[in-house]
Amino acid sequence: MRAVVLQEFTTPLVLSDIDKPTAGPGQVLVKVRASGVNPLDTKIRAGKAPHARPVLPAVLGLDLAGVVEQVGAGVDGFAPGDEVFGMTGGVGDVQGSLAEYAAVDARLLARKPAALTPREAATLPLVSLTAWEGLVDRAQVRAGQKVLIHGGAGGVGHVAVQIARARGAEVFATASPARLETVERLGATPIDYTAIRVEEYVAKHTGGEGFDIVFDTVGGSVLDDSFTAVRTYTGHVVSALGWGTHSIAPLSFRGATYSGVFTLLPLLTGRGREHHGEIMRQTAALADAGALTPLLDPRRFALADVADAHAAVESGSTEGKIVIDVG
Repeated sequence: MRAVVLQEFTTPLVLSDIDKPTAGPGQVLVKVRASGVNPLDTKIRAGKAPHARPVLPAVLGLDLAGVVEQVGAGVDGFAPGDEVFGMTGGVGDVQGSLAEYAAVDARLLARKPAALTPREAATLPLVSLTAWEGLVDRAQVRAGQKVLIHGGAGGVGHVAVQIARARGAEVFATASPARLETVERLGATPIDYTAIRVEEYVAKHTGGEGFDIVFDTVGGSVLDDSFTAVRTYTGHVVSALGWGTHSIAPLSFRGATYSGVFTLLPLLTGRGREHHGEIMRQTAALADAGALTPLLDPRRFALADVADAHAAVESGSTEGKIVIDVG
C-alpha cells in the first residue's frame, strides 16, 4: 500500500510503498478515506513533540475516517462496509492514518456521523476527544454555568464551544479580531483578547465573580489568565497545554481547582481506549443532531501533497481543519 513515511526528524516526508497490514485480534482493517492534520503532526515531524513518543520510521496522522474492510478475532459491533472514524495512531509505535490502510484497535472507533462527509468526520477525533475530556470528564459542564473557552475559533476551541452549548452552558470565547465572527457564529459571546484585559471581561460578563469553567486551549500566558478568570471557590480551570511553569497562586487564592488533559494517553499506554470510542460515539450523535459542525478548510490535498498540507498548518493561514484525501 502507499503511505507517507517519516524516516528521520526534520527530513521530508516520503511517499512510499509499505506492507499492507492485516486485522489482528481486537482490530479492524480500515481503508482510509481521509486523514485530518493537526499541529501535533507538524511538531512530531520536526522532532519537537517528545511527549508523543514517536518511534521512527513512522507513518503519521492521528485522525482517520474510512471504511472497515476486515474484522479481526474478538471484535463485535463492526462489519465490513461500516464507515468509521476515530483517533487511531500516529504516535508511539502505532501506525497513523497517512496510509491507504490501517489496522486499528476497534475500541478507538465509532461509526461515522451520517450527517458528515468522510472529510468532515476526519477533522473531529483529536479535537473532540480533547474538548470532551476537558469539559465533560474533568469539569462536568452543565446547564446554568458560564464557560470561557480560550481560542474559541481554533481546532479544539470551536468544538469545545459547541459541546458546552449542547450541554446547556452559556459560552464565551476569546479570539483574535479576525476570528470573532466565527466564534459568534458558533453561538458563543466573542471576546477580543487583543482589546480587553482579563479583569475587564471578567467584570463585564460575570460581574467580577469569574467563570464557572475556563478551558485553555492555547497554553503559556493564557493559562495564567485562566487562573485569574475563574470563579471563586467553585470554579474549575482545564488546560490541554498546561506544560509550562506557572504560578498557581491566583488559582489558590480563589480556592478554585485545575485539571490537565493529555489526550494521547490511551494510544500511548493502551489504557482507556474504550472511553475514547465512547466519546467518538457521543461526538457522532452530536453531529447527527445538528449540534456539532466542524470547521473544514476548503483546500484539497492528496497523500503526495502532505508537505504542502503541513506547511499550511504551520503558516496559521487555515480557515478550519486541513484534511488529506487518502482514498
